[in-house]
Amino acid sequence: MTPVHARPGSAVSVAVLGAGSWGTTFAKILADAATASGVERSIRLWGRREEVVAEINGNHRNPQYLADIELPPSISASTDVADALSGADLVVLAVPAQSLRLQLRKWKPLIGPDALVVSLMKGLELGTDARMSEVVAEELDIPADRIAVVSGPNLAMEIAREEPTASVVACPDSAVAGWIARSCTAPYFRPYTTSDIVGVEIGGIVKNVIALAVGICEGKQMGDNTKASVITRGLAETSRLALALGGKAHTMAGLAGLGDLVATCSSPLSRNHTAGRLLGQGLTLDEVAQKMTQTAEGIKSGQAVHELAGKLGVEMPITAAVVAVLAGKLSVDQLGPLLLSRELKAEGDY
Repeated sequence: MTPVHARPGSAVSVAVLGAGSWGTTFAKILADAATASGVERSIRLWGRREEVVAEINGNHRNPQYLADIELPPSISASTDVADALSGADLVVLAVPAQSLRLQLRKWKPLIGPDALVVSLMKGLELGTDARMSEVVAEELDIPADRIAVVSGPNLAMEIAREEPTASVVACPDSAVAGWIARSCTAPYFRPYTTSDIVGVEIGGIVKNVIALAVGICEGKQMGDNTKASVITRGLAETSRLALALGGKAHTMAGLAGLGDLVATCSSPLSRNHTAGRLLGQGLTLDEVAQKMTQTAEGIKSGQAVHELAGKLGVEMPITAAVVAVLAGKLSVDQLGPLLLSRELKAEGDY
């Protein structure tokens, strides 16, 4: 692999695989970052849907996901993944978590031997309980120091509207984290760096499940005290799991922990919050899926989080209650009393 110190100051050719809201927004960040720093950068988006790709190439917009946001001219799109990946020194993955492994098996021969890989995904794989960086390492057969994760309060539409946002780039190699951070530092997007990839990923995974719980509370017209309590104890659950896996406590208090949790649990732009609210209003899972155009990752990842917690002996009562609702074993009316059902103890005892 070409060492980071031998590369240009930031990415030159980028492939973003996934033309949904966050993938498209991150492509815009990369384009605006290049413009702000006076760097020439080619950004190619891969998308499955021909109509989405045509809109991006023809009108510089992705109206299905980002309404009327105008995209920079340096972004092009293709339904041909080989075309998108050709010559890319940075590969950004923004596909649904549960489809990643099978897609990587097809994409592996097309990814350059020196490319660095960034995961934007916030999910845990069903069946293996693997984090997305672990799936990437296994399927692409590359070392952990070539893989980074970007996470934090990442509500795509707000960032696409260029509302100031801070996030975290996590990679075991600090030089790689810094190189990627420089590549995505835009006037409205400020990345910090960390080596705690475990804590950053767990924060991004579990917050989706907690956001479902908060959304259900809102759908049931519970008050702000209830929602604040669930968010706070949800952070405690997330921290217990992260620490059990080797993550750091300070990560949970930062952008990828508390920051992402608050944004996802509070905003109507959050897919998981929206899905939970609809469930709280009495819709079935099938009805929720019909009303939403994008994946609420917590619905898929909740069971994997619950299983992983069980293997590690980590208490996660909010997660357990949400999973029971999703499995049809518990009604939303029964959820409230279980959200704070842990045995009495001092608040700081995780």
